[in-house]
Parts: sequence; C-alpha cells; structure tokens
Amino acid sequence: MKPKKKIKKLRITEADFMLANRRAARMEEISEHGRPVSMRSAIHKSKKVYDRKRLKRAGIKLNDDCSFRVK
Repeated sequence: MKPKKKIKKLRITEADFMLANRRAARMEEISEHGRPVSMRSAIHKSKKVYDRKRLKRAGIKLNDDCSFRVK
C-alpha cells in the first residue's frame, strides 16, 4: 500500500496580505480617477540656488544677439 500524499494547505502570510491590499488600493485608485495618481509632486526649486545649467539655458535663450553670455 502506497503512503498518502500530504495535502498542502494554503497559507496566507503577512507579506501576501500586504501585497493584496496594495494591489486592491491601486485598482480602486485607477477606477476612481481613470489613471494612476502619483503622490509625490515636484518640489519648488529656489531661484536663489546656484544652478549652472539653468544659467546657461537662460543666457543662450535670452541673450542670443548680446555680446554677454554666461559661460
């Protein structure tokens, strides 16, 4: 006589529970708004902060015909 196979019981771990809740919340959000909503928004960058790239772009765009250019 063969030994009986053990039946695996379905165990829901805490990680599985959290993942299922996140997925459900995301699907609710998409159905409510029609698209995913990002919680993070762009942070305002102060103009007083030194930014070489921004200065270069402003110099090229605004001062094309002027002799003064920011390098």
